[in-house]
Amino acid sequence: MNFSLTKLPWWAQICAFMVLAVALVAVYYFYYEAPVREDFSQRQHQLTLLRADITKGMTTAAKLPEFRAQVADLESRLQNLKAVLPDEKDAEDLLRRMQTVAVQSNLTIKSFKPAPTVTKTLHAEWPIQLELEGTYHNFAIFADRVGKFTRIINITGLDLKGRDKPSANLTMNASCVATTFVLLDKPNVPKKEKGAAAKGA
Repeated sequence: MNFSLTKLPWWAQICAFMVLAVALVAVYYFYYEAPVREDFSQRQHQLTLLRADITKGMTTAAKLPEFRAQVADLESRLQNLKAVLPDEKDAEDLLRRMQTVAVQSNLTIKSFKPAPTVTKTLHAEWPIQLELEGTYHNFAIFADRVGKFTRIINITGLDLKGRDKPSANLTMNASCVATTFVLLDKPNVPKKEKGAAAKGA
């Protein structure tokens, strides 16, 4: 059986051509244009993400000098803190310097007894029990010189007593606790916190 479009009426031929054209357009769209559009959409999405990353990177790069300045400021603060709180190696030397200051202030050190170190979270306390004798004026000079130390030394438990038989260079006895502070390289974590951290892990 032979079939020919030319044997169909003109309106049937037009309908046949329209159906064929629609079929060709559908085939073109689904097998060529649709995949290309999807690939283009994915690439456009990737481009948007890349542009966002680039913008974020440029923003971070713009803030880099500010971050560096903050780091430099923190390092400077740390150095200042170390100047006030000595590390463990310098603490004994610092306490010997204080003993020297007592001698320079014309005070006689009768007793110089380091007490046990008290360890805190970020620092340790180094107390020393001192007993001195001399004059009230010389003890004031001693306290003033200790107060001018770069590193912190606290004098507590001060007890001044006048002598029963004072002399020109010996009018009182003094006892006190001089405490300096040591910055710990590794902060001390209480056992309870360690246990909690282990449970959380």
